[in-house]
Amino acid sequence: MLNVNYIVTSKLSLGRVKEASLCKSQSTEWMFDEDEGEEQFVPTSAGRKRLFSKELRCMMYGFGDDKNPYTESVDLLEDLVIEFITEMTHKAMEIGRTGRVQVEDIIFLVRKDARKYARVKDLLTMNEELKKARKAFDEIKYVGNEAKIK
Repeated sequence: MLNVNYIVTSKLSLGRVKEASLCKSQSTEWMFDEDEGEEQFVPTSAGRKRLFSKELRCMMYGFGDDKNPYTESVDLLEDLVIEFITEMTHKAMEIGRTGRVQVEDIIFLVRKDARKYARVKDLLTMNEELKKARKAFDEIKYVGNEAKIK
């Protein structure tokens, strides 16, 4: 058995994930089987491109895992992340303007989870600060170019 409690502590807050057993097959994709009382992972044969492997390896190392974590662990974590993103996107599309995801919809979904809400607010604030800094930098750059032309 592979204990995946560090997933919860790595800011993903997927509280329902407790344990998963990994099969040593060629399959690297996992799905939740929620028909029973306790969730379990069921491998599927569909292979898809890994999108976050490099970033997840770095995150896992930063949270105390080995510098080169097992590929199965990274794949499992990536599947959990993709499932979380997919679920949140579907939920966000159902509220607000149906069929569209807006920032306000994401804020509404995470409003009761203090950690997620604080992180979303921090990221939005940082995004605004970066926009202002880029705008100021572009204005300085534009003024500098005008002075060279004259």
